[in-house]
Amino acid sequence: MKALFIGGTGQISAAIVRKLSNELGWDVWLLNRGVRQSDVPDDVHRIIADIHNEADVAKALEGMTFDVVCEFIAFGVADVERDYRLFKGKTKQYIFTSSASAYHKPAAGYIITEGTTLSNPHWEYSRNKIACEEFLMKKYREEGFPVTIVRPSHTYDEKNIPLGVHGNKGSWQVIKRMLEGKPVIIQGDGTSLWTMTFNTDFATGYTGLMGNRHAIGEAFQITGDETLTWNQIYATIADALDVEFKPYYVSSEFLARTGEKYGYDFEGSLIGDKSVSVVFDNTKLKRTVPDMCTNVRFDEGVRISLDYVMSHPELQVEDPEFDEYCDKVIAALEKAKQEV
Repeated sequence: MKALFIGGTGQISAAIVRKLSNELGWDVWLLNRGVRQSDVPDDVHRIIADIHNEADVAKALEGMTFDVVCEFIAFGVADVERDYRLFKGKTKQYIFTSSASAYHKPAAGYIITEGTTLSNPHWEYSRNKIACEEFLMKKYREEGFPVTIVRPSHTYDEKNIPLGVHGNKGSWQVIKRMLEGKPVIIQGDGTSLWTMTFNTDFATGYTGLMGNRHAIGEAFQITGDETLTWNQIYATIADALDVEFKPYYVSSEFLARTGEKYGYDFEGSLIGDKSVSVVFDNTKLKRTVPDMCTNVRFDEGVRISLDYVMSHPELQVEDPEFDEYCDKVIAALEKAKQEV
């Protein structure tokens, strides 16, 4: 089986590429700009090109066909329209990576299935993913374009520590605050439910859909089965760091309002996604991919991430602006409490 990844070196896709190459024996090709080289298995083929240069990519792919084309870096309709032109008639399956943030929140029920309404007035990123899905499904219905849609939720790997509230430079500054004994901001009161998925578990679900005829014309959410509150998530990280858990609770609305002037889109990432309880029903995926299950619990996965980040200083990217923002928010709210 022959697969082409558009991207293929990211937080989600790298684990899939490794699984296909190392365990499943696929013939794997990556199409990207060749910036990240270290994580790519030796037997993976590289096509160095910018997917946004359609003419160059069409020339590079001339005469090639694939069993599966896997798209990880399409974020707008123009991207999937380009892919449709490039791969129509050249692949038996095109898998588009959408997002579980596309689901309407709060939903009519807290259990999310693939049939949950897609709508997100708070986050343009999610609206663009919905528009991509609509274009691709239209092409499937009208022309038989062999699309499969996958919707990840909060997927992380060994290089990224997953959190709810952080700055534009990643999560390290929050970890640093924990290590320094400072309080860390948690949206709401920390009791809403959330799901974290380690990327190797995600890879099991994803690869099980590849080349699977039952997946054509269908959408699948791919998440783990472990559901945690945000308090549990942050407390688990604190335990792994062997520090005291010092939460400071702030409403998502306040974070969205104050964060905007710092360039933080908390309206999208929180009000449009993480501030609402969600529990994913993975029945459809497990019926199609029986091997799918949670093998890496969050307490295990976060220790893997922390061990890796702590031993790689280049991943410890400080964010003094976000640190200052946290201190200002906490100080302002403490002052307001005293005045009341």
